[in-house]
Amino acid sequence: MIHTTKSSAEEILKKHFGYSAFRSHQKEIIEATLNGEHTLVLMPTGGGKSLCFQVPALMLEGLTLVVSPLISLMKDQVDALKANGIAAEFLNSSQSIEEQRSIENRLIKGEIKLLYTAPERLVTFEFRTLLKQIQLSLVAIDEAHCISQWGHDFRQEYTQLGFLTEMNIPVMALTATADKICRRDITSQLNIENANIFIASFDRPNLSLSVKPGQKKLEQLLQFLKQHHKDSGIIYCLSRNGTEQLSAKLNEKGYQTAYYHAGLESHLKNKVQDDFLKDETLIIVATVAFGMGIDKSNVRFIVHYNLPKNLESYYQEIGRAGRDGLPSNTMLFYSYADVMKMKSWADDSGQPELQGNKLKRMQQYAEASICRRRMLLSYFGEHYEKDCGNCDVCKNPPKYMDGKELAQKALSTIERMHRKGVAPKLTLLAEVLRGSGKREIFDAGLDKLSTYGIGRDIPFLDWQQYLVQMLHLGLFEIAYDQNNTLKTTDAGWRVLKGAQVQLTQPINYKQKEASRKANNKAEIPTIYDGDLFEALRTMRKAIAVEQNVPPFVIFHDSTLKAIAAHKPTTLNAIGEMPGIGEHKLNNYGNKIMEAVNEYIKIQSTIKEQDN
Repeated sequence: MIHTTKSSAEEILKKHFGYSAFRSHQKEIIEATLNGEHTLVLMPTGGGKSLCFQVPALMLEGLTLVVSPLISLMKDQVDALKANGIAAEFLNSSQSIEEQRSIENRLIKGEIKLLYTAPERLVTFEFRTLLKQIQLSLVAIDEAHCISQWGHDFRQEYTQLGFLTEMNIPVMALTATADKICRRDITSQLNIENANIFIASFDRPNLSLSVKPGQKKLEQLLQFLKQHHKDSGIIYCLSRNGTEQLSAKLNEKGYQTAYYHAGLESHLKNKVQDDFLKDETLIIVATVAFGMGIDKSNVRFIVHYNLPKNLESYYQEIGRAGRDGLPSNTMLFYSYADVMKMKSWADDSGQPELQGNKLKRMQQYAEASICRRRMLLSYFGEHYEKDCGNCDVCKNPPKYMDGKELAQKALSTIERMHRKGVAPKLTLLAEVLRGSGKREIFDAGLDKLSTYGIGRDIPFLDWQQYLVQMLHLGLFEIAYDQNNTLKTTDAGWRVLKGAQVQLTQPINYKQKEASRKANNKAEIPTIYDGDLFEALRTMRKAIAVEQNVPPFVIFHDSTLKAIAAHKPTTLNAIGEMPGIGEHKLNNYGNKIMEAVNEYIKIQSTIKEQDN
């Protein structure tokens, strides 16, 4: 029988976390857990997964054990819980033996409500012996997709967690990314086939989605960053060298960045991460080694400088933006050079067919001429009824045109290049169609082809866009096993014989950028006082430095903007602001009240002087 405290879930939510209502599925998940049932929870990053186990942890008598894959994730979660007045700790290799023994003694005495630890420690004989001396009421397994070989981040140590069900306590598995196959594997591996499965909407409407062509990336990135002055963001690169080089280029342009990759020494990794969490460094240029343990609420943008290997990784990475619910931007650069690199990785992954198919879906997303959000959500099995209005395709719907003649020119050139004994590739094909004077074209005799220069009236970048569409439509394919040679398909031969084909008109990225800026002006909320918001940020920063924790642990940006909008001048009114629970009201309420009253006083004085 499960024993609980008398406080209701709603009382716990308001008292400790400062929120008056649960989000979708949270209440049902908590109730199932309190009834002793196993659960599998699928919620998007920033969707409130942690509250699903943190609230029942405070209602159950005994300890809630949280299995977490990364040390940094544990520390952030524990810092945030302590800031809310909750007895939480973590056990991992970053601590001294003395620290670990002290925490273990407190566990045995029942002084800790939530303990975070890694799966490697959990399965050891010593730790399992420790658990026998503790009243354990709930086990929560975070990032549960790591348990499945079908997941995008499979980790062998997670597969040893099936013994947890032997303890006859509820097990909660949580993840933001898992398709149907992965879900079945998670429940099977954990021996919780009878688990209640809760799937929240994967939609993150506050995230704008956009894809840019892979040419002139740095120039486009600098334009993008101009819109994010003083904002925190992450730029993902494919290689370690790529992170270092791009970070150096951005620093030369006056941006405050640091790079992060798996090759850095541990103390450097920790410093980069801590500086980012504390807003000392605004922009991190990183490989995918960075971010899984980041619980920073005010990341305002995510840029993929290179193509991710699958949609699961992409979705998880963009999900690190806008966790506070405020508008945030994502941008993905797409090029075939990246596709080639990812194809090589898939071939060597040990699961070439699976990873190859996932890469194709990633390509399709990047090349989409339909609402990107609908396409992304459909991948996770969620049907979206209408276009989102917050992706680049929706903001600038493509115009369709008769593409038969262009396709016939390209396909004819492919066939003529083959007959000439030259392997056609995308860039070379575009250059032949444009009538380029490059030496390699003359050396190969391609200037003698009847179709040489047949498309010189069309700009090179437009041809590249047309050819990508033709590839996406299946008019030709890339023979990866034949040095990435282009080969006409049956569909392409039908077009050569007269079948119709529709192409979208090429995107004018300068016009698109201007349109996007105009749209963004309407989207940015103007209901809060910007000067007061900055004053509150300064106050938050001072508190965070004093307590040696990241600023978002003190307050999320969304909380500060609510205060800046409503200007509460009493403790009762401040306590009604979202994200301010009893503990934070007691600790920081007077400072907020002083800051707001001082700001109002200054503004009043300025008005009197103006009059």
